[in-house]
Amino acid sequence: MAAEAVDLLSLFLPLVARTGPLAIAQLGQSLDGRIATESGASHYINGLEARTHLHRLRAVVDAVLVGVDTVNDDDPQLTVRHVAGRNPVRVVLDPRGRVRRGSQLLHDGAALTVHVVSGAAGGDDLAPGVERVVLPVSAEGRFDPGAVLGWLQTQGLRSVLVEGGGRTVSAFMHARGLDRLHLLVAPLLIGSGRPGLQLPPVSTLDEALRPRCHSYRCGEDTIFDLELRRIPG
Repeated sequence: MAAEAVDLLSLFLPLVARTGPLAIAQLGQSLDGRIATESGASHYINGLEARTHLHRLRAVVDAVLVGVDTVNDDDPQLTVRHVAGRNPVRVVLDPRGRVRRGSQLLHDGAALTVHVVSGAAGGDDLAPGVERVVLPVSAEGRFDPGAVLGWLQTQGLRSVLVEGGGRTVSAFMHARGLDRLHLLVAPLLIGSGRPGLQLPPVSTLDEALRPRCHSYRCGEDTIFDLELRRIPG
């Protein structure tokens, strides 16, 4: 097989051949770990090949999950426009009900959109066809990642892509809710802006996470495929 085909099989066979639930996250970032500028601009840190890879990830999962800030900042469609396949169910975590009512994914009808809120989010004035789900939150007003994934599994959504933003991916990673993480790193230095992963501080490098990692070229970008379930302790 061609080297490109081998890389695609290496990246996607662990996802599509898995028999149990799967939670994979992705972050597109610069070399210095930034996913957007200070103002939130992120179009486009990564090149077309990396964005195509993201659409392939969407095509092989049951649901794609984002935080409300990603929706409000980027107005994403969360569809598979660059590849063949079906659009996943789109899940928006929005504890306080802050999503912009004009967001594309609330109106385009391309796939079911699930709006996850807390009991304090107020009334439901979203577009017809958007499913509203109420889940409990912590004292800090945050959803428990394990509870979110558990609810999705009860709905038959067993494979989930946690697509962003950085705080949402970090929360799922800190809760040890992720099986894999795809970091798509662009040869770009921003120097300031919004960071990607934000985890609790460690005192020594012995406490740092050292997941098994494979890297692949993706146009001008590099994909780092991290196996998070293999991290001990």
